[in-house]
Amino acid sequence: MSQQGRKIAAGLAVLVALSGLLVAGCGTGAKLTKGPVHIVVKNAKPVGGVKDITVKKGKPVGFSVTSDVADEIHVHGYNYHKDVKKGGTISFDFPAKIDGNFVIELESRSEQIASLTVEP
Repeated sequence: MSQQGRKIAAGLAVLVALSGLLVAGCGTGAKLTKGPVHIVVKNAKPVGGVKDITVKKGKPVGFSVTSDVADEIHVHGYNYHKDVKKGGTISFDFPAKIDGNFVIELESRSEQIASLTVEP
C-alpha cells in the first residue's frame, strides 16, 4: 500500500473511532430508577455509598431517608428541603421538571447522600 493509501486508511480509522464515541455518548447510559429509593444514613454517611436516582423529565422523583443523625435533607437545583430527626425517616415525592444532575445532601454536614439525574 502506498504512503498516501496508508494515510487515508489511518484517517478513516480515526473517523470510525470518533463516530463510535459520538454514538456511545448520545445518552447517559444510566439505568432509569424504578420506584422510590430508600437511603439509610449511618454515622452521617449513606450506607452503601451515594445512591444514584435517574428519571426522565416529567416523571416522578421519589425517595426516603432514614437517618441516625438530625439534619436537613436538601435537593439542590430543585431547592426542596426537609428536616429529618435523629432516628427518623422523611420522604420526598415531586415531579422531575428540571433536567440535569443534582446533589442530594445532609445540608449542615455537606455530606452527599444521593445523586439525582433527570434526563430530557
